[in-house]
Amino acid sequence: MATIYDLKPRFQALLRPIAARLVNGGATANGVTLAALILSVAQGAAIALWPEARWPLLLLPITLLVRMALNAIDGIMAKEHGQKTPVGALFNELSDVVSDAALYLPFALIAGVNAPLVVLVVVASVIAEMAGVLGTFIGASRRYDGPFGKSDRAFGFGALAVLLGIGLAPGLWTTFVLAAMLALAILTIWNRARRALAEAAQ
Repeated sequence: MATIYDLKPRFQALLRPIAARLVNGGATANGVTLAALILSVAQGAAIALWPEARWPLLLLPITLLVRMALNAIDGIMAKEHGQKTPVGALFNELSDVVSDAALYLPFALIAGVNAPLVVLVVVASVIAEMAGVLGTFIGASRRYDGPFGKSDRAFGFGALAVLLGIGLAPGLWTTFVLAAMLALAILTIWNRARRALAEAAQ
């Protein structure tokens, strides 16, 4: 199933020169991963501390784009510049889940937004990432199947943030959007588990 993740090779091609310069400057993949995590926590904290303000919501899409760039850069540095380590792989997976929670759970604090649905979307997203990682435990690859992977979640919540940030009042439409996200996250769990099992069987 198509996902924004399919665009990653093109995105990486644009970022390779930056990754090379960072390596030449002494930066590490784990350091870039940490920077992405700190950025995500800071952005989430801004939404949580000022849930009625518009500027944190309008800033979110920019933060998400920078986070995605940093995530791609740390991968390039690890795989193409000899910085791949077990610690780095573990840190990368954990930081992705923590970053998602930090960025998206604060939406539950916005008046009028269906808080339980926000929590359910985040929980389902964590399970989806777990399903992707568990493929490696049964002899398959790390699964990135859609339709609601990390990049797709960023697009969904980024668009939601912009609509709320420009003044569109939350209500039935935000509940519908979150319900759709939850359904897509559940489908992603199913797809990743099913395809991991199929790959392992081969």
